[in-house]
Amino acid sequence: MAGRDPIGGAEATRDHDLSRREVLARVERVARRALACYGAPPEARVTLINVSENATFRVDGLHPVNGARGADGAGSAVLRVHRLGYHTRAAIESELAWLEALRRDAGVRTPAVLPALDGSRVVTVPDPDTGGGVRHCVMFEFLPGAEPPEEWLVAGFESVGAITARMHLHARSWRRPPGFTRFHWDYDAALGSVARWGRWQDGAGVDREAHEVLSRLDAVLRERLARYGRGPGRYGLIHADLRLANLLVDGDPTAGDAPIAVIDFDDCGFGWYVYDLAAALSFIEHHPLVPEMIDSWVRGYRSVTELAPEDEAEIWTFILFRRLLLVAWIGTHGGVDIARELGAGYTAGTCELAERYLSGALR
Repeated sequence: MAGRDPIGGAEATRDHDLSRREVLARVERVARRALACYGAPPEARVTLINVSENATFRVDGLHPVNGARGADGAGSAVLRVHRLGYHTRAAIESELAWLEALRRDAGVRTPAVLPALDGSRVVTVPDPDTGGGVRHCVMFEFLPGAEPPEEWLVAGFESVGAITARMHLHARSWRRPPGFTRFHWDYDAALGSVARWGRWQDGAGVDREAHEVLSRLDAVLRERLARYGRGPGRYGLIHADLRLANLLVDGDPTAGDAPIAVIDFDDCGFGWYVYDLAAALSFIEHHPLVPEMIDSWVRGYRSVTELAPEDEAEIWTFILFRRLLLVAWIGTHGGVDIARELGAGYTAGTCELAERYLSGALR
């Protein structure tokens, strides 16, 4: 196990010697080491929320600090334990700088970053279970709310479009701090020479027939994205993972005016602005309401800023681009619940959407 990372990525899939319970116990030990940096009492409760690229925990029973207070009056917060080797400390600091600037300057509801006792926004703790490695951890304010339900999708996407437009406007004018560094999500990073989440060719259920269909899709995506280009009005700093799981609706989602918070900026970086719409449709691209959701999102976006017809014309290009990237992600994240659940069926659905896109039915 020395040198392997028990959370996130391909290591979780290849780690046959560790049960899931053992893996999570190791990560929880890291979380408890990190809590000492925040002055958390020994009796603080740590509950796993999810494991994806990182492990995220809800922490209850903290001494209320920086406004972190649960419904029962006890301190509550969210602790993120980063996987090894995915982001540098400088990249994490850059993420937090934009998240805080959006809340301060653009009125986007994001969680506050809670500093450690020494004022650090990012703490680094040893992880002996990985052969002497260290992990970066961040504590966030615990925000109320829940993932949007299905009945929210069409009406709610107008609000998502408007929030996304505000984020993009801010990104275009924001003076980034010195040393700001984040990933790019261009073709090479997603599907090409970098393939940050793995190769789609190694995805679950990519047999010879699927490979043929998806190879044609890949070639068309590469050509269309190159023609679309990376001009300043089309490409910049984006959230890159605005899926439903990263939106919190506080209150009755059917009321239409329930506040929406945006969380988990771990994948924020430089990419095409329209990609944020595609990411919002992650894992539900085949849903029968998607055309109405797109119309709603576009309406909300245009209520804040311009979306050129040339941008709108490539929406399905970006949806298929994201979908093919997720085929790769599922193939390298077998230890993540949603990846295990979707598996080869997601690849089969991607082939069906690809055939419709390539025939012109989705443009």
